Amino acid sequence: MTTTHAGSASALHPRRNPSRGWQTACGVLLIVFGFLAVLMPAVAALATAIVFAWVLILSGSFEVAYAIQTRADRGCGWKLASGLLTLILGIAVLVMPLAGVASLALLVGGVLLVSGVARLMLAWRMRQSRGWGWVMFDGLLSVALAVLIVVGWPGSSLAIIGLLAGFTLISSGVWRIALARLGTS
Repeated sequence: MTTTHAGSASALHPRRNPSRGWQTACGVLLIVFGFLAVLMPAVAALATAIVFAWVLILSGSFEVAYAIQTRADRGCGWKLASGLLTLILGIAVLVMPLAGVASLALLVGGVLLVSGVARLMLAWRMRQSRGWGWVMFDGLLSVALAVLIVVGWPGSSLAIIGLLAGFTLISSGVWRIALARLGTS
């Protein structure tokens, strides 16, 4: 005699996760916007600078509000100064987005340079291990990209930031679709 358990039917036919469809749709939209950004890097770079400006403005506003709320605590002046500087920087990037894009490009170049040098140092330490050449390659590539950014700056800033934004959107879309297909939310 066989008995069926209530849970065994669901094991054979798992329920469809409704968020998978939304995650797939979000992934497709990210890929579409990513390709548009790659095709129009100047527009994408300006949009990135404007979003970054609003993040700074909101962050600075919250910092100022927090400094005022905690004005009796030690360091209130420093909290207020930090918030005001962040707020002013956000307003400056919003008013002058091209300067913001140029600044973002230099920041990306600096991060690539520092991370590239760190990876080169790591590769040197790993040279007795298998696969150390991949770390060396990554470090050399990062340093080379940093040098290209600095040499082409500020003229290449729009292209650099726009293309980076586009490739990031495409990559984010691809992994969202991949996770949705695997049923992971």
